[in-house]
Amino acid sequence: MAELQVKSEQTLLKKVWDIANVLAAAGVGFTDYITQLTYILFLKMDDEKEKLGLGSAIPEGYKWKDFASLSGTDLVDKYEEVLDELKQDSGIIGTIFTKATNKIDRPVLLAKVIQMVSEENWYMMEGDFKGAIYEAILEKNGQDKKSGAGQYFTPRALIKAMVDVVDPKITETVADPACGTGGFLLAAFEHMKPQSREFSKQEFLRSHAFFGADNTPLVVTLASMNLYLHDIGTETSPIVCQDSLIDKSDKMYDVILANPPFGVRPQGSVDVSANRPEFIKTSDNQVNFLQHIMSIVKTGGRVGVVLPDNVLTDSGATAKVRERLLKDFNLHTILRLPTGIFYAGGVKTNVLFFDKGKQTEEIWVYDYRTGVKHTQVTKPMKREDLDDFVACYCSGHMEDRKPTYNAQDNPNGRWRKYTKDEVYSRDQLKLDFKWLDLGEKDDRTLSELLGEIKEKSANIAMAVAELEKLIGEINE
Repeated sequence: MAELQVKSEQTLLKKVWDIANVLAAAGVGFTDYITQLTYILFLKMDDEKEKLGLGSAIPEGYKWKDFASLSGTDLVDKYEEVLDELKQDSGIIGTIFTKATNKIDRPVLLAKVIQMVSEENWYMMEGDFKGAIYEAILEKNGQDKKSGAGQYFTPRALIKAMVDVVDPKITETVADPACGTGGFLLAAFEHMKPQSREFSKQEFLRSHAFFGADNTPLVVTLASMNLYLHDIGTETSPIVCQDSLIDKSDKMYDVILANPPFGVRPQGSVDVSANRPEFIKTSDNQVNFLQHIMSIVKTGGRVGVVLPDNVLTDSGATAKVRERLLKDFNLHTILRLPTGIFYAGGVKTNVLFFDKGKQTEEIWVYDYRTGVKHTQVTKPMKREDLDDFVACYCSGHMEDRKPTYNAQDNPNGRWRKYTKDEVYSRDQLKLDFKWLDLGEKDDRTLSELLGEIKEKSANIAMAVAELEKLIGEINE
């Protein structure tokens, strides 16, 4: 049976890729294709549900049956009419169709996508199966460099390890304020689901345990559909389209898992400090997200968040945020990550694990960066690569932690404890802990170096544009 399912999954994915190639040749990018596929898939599943006597959530005149058999401009016109209607709806429909527009305006190409979807019965497919298909599509989309979709996709191996050690319980709430395509929430769901068969707990898990936010409508569509296909939030999606950094709601959560966007705020965004005066003022996106996460985790709650090196080393406002983090939270663990695991190349990141309720007394650091090499294609990071870190973490029994580092016997042990004195005596509380000496060589290829130079150049150009804008405003 498992072999049959794998074969079916591969067959379905081949159909998806084949049509993607046809559309790409006609100028329709993979991200636009996946968005339209999501809309069409949802409409087909609603049609199947209605035929089973389970009712339909979609208003008459805007259902699958109203456009699927049409052709030519009639098909495109009716499909666009359906999108215009459903994006105004509430509940799961309004979320899936957030700001929906049609990106496939050639009738013959739109008909190809509809035909592919019509050949399968999706609603009765097991959630794990259809969810796996959709996850594979999203991962492929993350590899689309032209669209920049990779910024919304965190490697699933890293997500799984983070969820395993933070260990969300089936009665807890879990939030991701920069949820991308929903990877953290979905991994948390898979982790929590087997913990109890009690109906009330399973109902809470599927309908009330999760919250995700993203400020990009396209991503909200993908994330809400991703969870919907796994039978999460089937009436009202846990995903909302909002800018988390100006969110002033008083909702608090037991667990926060996130990989927030890095860099500066996009031009035209609402000023964070104007809406969040309690924040230490900074234009740094990731530092603001850290402050937001600190503000929405309950006392006793747990956080696992991916952040770039500058959060651990920058002075000024960032150093003040670090001081607040160490004073008001227990930053007990830092996982140093290698480059090559994200679709954006050359980014040096860490995972910060902290609890709310008491100040930091000691920090344990696992260096999975020095001497570690991963690439997206030839050597992607796998979950088992983080097995040693997960074992060292001792989730649920941290009092049993034992360092593998020893100055005399094992100076290159990757797991090391820094005492309170060692932490608080550091200049500006910089937390860039380094001790391994494995004779690292720069073995990046010329194309990798060029890619990093281009990325840094783009960031400099963006910063210059921001400065010019500020100077212009001052001179006016």
